[in-house]
Amino acid sequence: MPAADLGTPLQWGIFFVLILGMLALDLGVINRRDHRVGVREALFWSVVWTLVALLFNGWIYYRFGSRTGFEFLTGYVIERSLSFDNIFVFVVIFNYFAVPAELQHRVLFWGILGALISRGLFVGLGTALLARFAWLILIFGGFLIYTGIKILLEKETEVHPERNPVLKLFRRFVPLSTHYHGRHFFIRDERDGGRLKATPLMLVLVVMEATDVVFAVDSIPAVFGVTTNSFIVFTSNIFAILGLRALYFLLAGLMHKFRFLSYGLGLVLVFVGAKMLIHDWIAIPIELSLAIVLGILAVAIALSLLVPEPPEEVPLPDPLEIAGDFEHSPAARELEIQDIEKK
Repeated sequence: MPAADLGTPLQWGIFFVLILGMLALDLGVINRRDHRVGVREALFWSVVWTLVALLFNGWIYYRFGSRTGFEFLTGYVIERSLSFDNIFVFVVIFNYFAVPAELQHRVLFWGILGALISRGLFVGLGTALLARFAWLILIFGGFLIYTGIKILLEKETEVHPERNPVLKLFRRFVPLSTHYHGRHFFIRDERDGGRLKATPLMLVLVVMEATDVVFAVDSIPAVFGVTTNSFIVFTSNIFAILGLRALYFLLAGLMHKFRFLSYGLGLVLVFVGAKMLIHDWIAIPIELSLAIVLGILAVAIALSLLVPEPPEEVPLPDPLEIAGDFEHSPAARELEIQDIEKK
């Protein structure tokens, strides 16, 4: 079957049924009760989501040929590698808001549902723009090179949840409870006349969704550098995100050990951006592109393991070990200061 037949309404429908069905099974049956995700469980689900992605990749390879199969795999590898930056950001956000370990899985779950929508909008917009203005691929390529060089020049990824404009906008219009109420995102405050209030858990979810939009601006153009087929771009992106939750619980306390990985990610973005810029003159085979991306990541990980971090560098606290007390969290103190300044 030719690749032109990839992305029919039936295929889109089956994909969404598969993903939503697995997510419903995840939250509604397997993780019905809030609990702290252990290493063994995280490893199991990391393997499961990886195998599901590879089985999907095998179907694409078998039905639409090796080139299309390699395009999906390359897009998946790029997205999965870029998701390591997401894990670092999750660590910062969960520490900042002192999110209890047993509630972190729930936030990540609903964050993925939001990502399904936001990534879909980005992919649809990107596909439509490239179909109408083919020269935009050069803009995307230049943007990726700029982003990659910026990552290479930065000493470390900086995250400042308190500066998030979406957070400030949300607090302006939505009243906020002062502490967590289990798994609830909203509660009725009987002490305030039954007024509906958002819990800090909702605040965390809002910040996480806003952050994901920023990451999508980098990751979506990167896959367009591999293929312009919207079905491949979207599905490879979503499968990478689905495996992100389990990966977070596996690596949350170990992210400081991958000190050279960010440089690898920067080089990957520079390579993909350059590939987009020279495509009309030099077409790099998709198999070679995949090999280069994997090679860059392998070298970055190997260097991280062989050259340990300096002892003076203090890693972030493990978010799975925090007390889960919002009232004494950095976020609560920062929000209190902002409220005082307003008065």
